[in-house]
Amino acid sequence: MKTMKLLSFFALSGLLFVSCGEKQKEITEEPVAQVTEIPVQEMKAPNIVEVAAGNENFSTLVAAVKAAGLVETLSGDGPFTVFAPTNDAFAKLPAGTVESLLLPENKATLSKILTYHVVSGKFDAAAVIEAINANKGKFPVTTVQGDNIVLSLKESNVILTDANGGTATVAIADVAASNGVIHALDAVVMPK
Repeated sequence: MKTMKLLSFFALSGLLFVSCGEKQKEITEEPVAQVTEIPVQEMKAPNIVEVAAGNENFSTLVAAVKAAGLVETLSGDGPFTVFAPTNDAFAKLPAGTVESLLLPENKATLSKILTYHVVSGKFDAAAVIEAINANKGKFPVTTVQGDNIVLSLKESNVILTDANGGTATVAIADVAASNGVIHALDAVVMPK
């Protein structure tokens, strides 16, 4: 009889153990709610005007771009290569020149000067140097303004020669923007 009770006890224990395991199995096999991805906002890279506005060395240029009504154009898709005069470059102009150019009545002249510093297309320093070397040391480029600037090398520096024979040196190359590239100049170049 003890054997029978013992067998009954093991059978009952086994049955309970199996039924508890099945219950647990039912719970774990229920569908799990799907986790949806949370959209990550993409950080948009700054455009040429935003890059220049974020750098105190281009504050005169930014003021000039605003006065000339070129913010929308230089914020557009591009791509553009901007040879951007720094504040020190503008300071080299004769006294009163910048202030005069910023007046509303000189908007057309200012626009002509600024667009003379812009080339359609994105040309990083390596591409500029390659083009100069491929063209026997001098590479003329047509600006957005319509006139040419001649690019050349002096030692390892890129030099711009304007229509009047004036020169500027690229002081800092390859400042990236979403719609092109900026090369900082140490002087302002002038169209005819």
